[in-house]
Amino acid sequence: MLARALTATVIGVEAFVVEVEADISFGLPGFSLVGLPDGAVKESKERLRAAIKNGGYDFPTHRITVNLAPADIKKEGTGFDLPMAAALLAATRVLPQEVLDRHLLVGELSLDGRVKPARGVLSVALTAQKHHFRLVVPHENAPEAALVHDLEIIPVTSLADMVEILSGRRQPQQVMVPSCPILQEIPDLAEVYGQEHAKRALEIAAAGGHNLLFIGPPGSGKTMLARRLQGILPPLSYEEALETSKIYSVAGLLSPRQPLLQSRPFRAPHHSISDAGLIGGGSHPRPGEVSLAHNGVLFLDELPEFRRNALESLRQPLEEGEVTISRSALTVTYPARFQLVVSMNPCKCGYFGDPHHPCQCTSQEVRRYRNKISGPLLDRIDLHVEVPAVKYKDLGAGRSGEPSREVRKRVEKARLRQKERFGNAQRLNSHMNNLEIRKFCALSPEGQSILEKACQRLRLSARAYHRILKVARTIADLDASAEIRPPHLLEAIQYRALDRPLV
Repeated sequence: MLARALTATVIGVEAFVVEVEADISFGLPGFSLVGLPDGAVKESKERLRAAIKNGGYDFPTHRITVNLAPADIKKEGTGFDLPMAAALLAATRVLPQEVLDRHLLVGELSLDGRVKPARGVLSVALTAQKHHFRLVVPHENAPEAALVHDLEIIPVTSLADMVEILSGRRQPQQVMVPSCPILQEIPDLAEVYGQEHAKRALEIAAAGGHNLLFIGPPGSGKTMLARRLQGILPPLSYEEALETSKIYSVAGLLSPRQPLLQSRPFRAPHHSISDAGLIGGGSHPRPGEVSLAHNGVLFLDELPEFRRNALESLRQPLEEGEVTISRSALTVTYPARFQLVVSMNPCKCGYFGDPHHPCQCTSQEVRRYRNKISGPLLDRIDLHVEVPAVKYKDLGAGRSGEPSREVRKRVEKARLRQKERFGNAQRLNSHMNNLEIRKFCALSPEGQSILEKACQRLRLSARAYHRILKVARTIADLDASAEIRPPHLLEAIQYRALDRPLV
């Protein structure tokens, strides 16, 4: 007897339909699983045997062959348990085949027949909607799948529950998306005393999506400032939230209580992170920190302490907004459009250039410390901001700064101007290509003279030249100016601190 069920496999962040074929024929009892399954899928035959028996059904004692088609795509994860069990039950006439043809199933089985949650259900739900299937998912994954509109979802708690519902003997439970989101507490910019120059750079970075570097002595507030960028960024649109939540679903990081991310991600990995942890990868590729920061912020504190190989691997996602991971069996691409914010000390002891603390480093040691960060990586950071030590009069005054909500209003207005310019809310000044720079960043003769002198004195690369123009365009947007005026350009040029000579 031959039967089939439908499921999906996730490659990268996209799901593709997989047909599970089960054939029961005469011969010596055995269970063969073909179709390029990985180790977790191969182990499912033992789970299936126990789950079907403990669920109150007869496990076939004949020769069983299960094929996962298409056979040239590697199948990973434990979400194939439920569709394989359904195909076997259809082959023994417990489930009607015509019902399975209209459903997409995903879920892991425990030995007692309970259905456990699986990764990547949001991607599977989008595929089910695209192909007009009903979706059978574990009860814990149902709120996540319910984020997809115009999709009929059937949550199940056990194998017997699935059989009863698909056989028409029981109505499925209604699925509701949690209406009360868990609000994440985001630090307020008003808590930062002084550092007006750094706050201004933070506002510019938020308005144009620019990468940002803070350099200053220990305790000057670099980390404190960086963590408040999230609070002045505009809220996620529904499309951005769904796209980011899909990455977290594939990584298994979505909470059943909050299946849709409500705020922009802020990822701050430790400097001991591996290349695969930062970029993504592994024997079974998984999204890295750059993808988990998609549509949000990636913060690297103490930048020179990170492995050089890991930092150099940031070049592709910074330029292209995605990261491609190649393995012998497959190539996957993860989105990685994030804002990079980094901080570092000016030297190993941390006090180079500080008028109040003598620096213990020689000029050679300062150069060696800064050379841990390559020039090409620094070139991709738009704003280099010096953060001096906070003065006592700023700390002792007790005056709070401007709150994040007021800064966010100006950022949203600047982004609205960029939306009108590019016709796309997700496209920002930092994403402009060379043609767009020539079109939207035209300079007056005075501005061209200023930029020419800056390029000669600072020995700027072509990339740095273009990034100065992008930053100047953002400053003009914050000033509600249609043209880039000399003050906008001069302010943009000053954010190239590491392009100046050290001594």
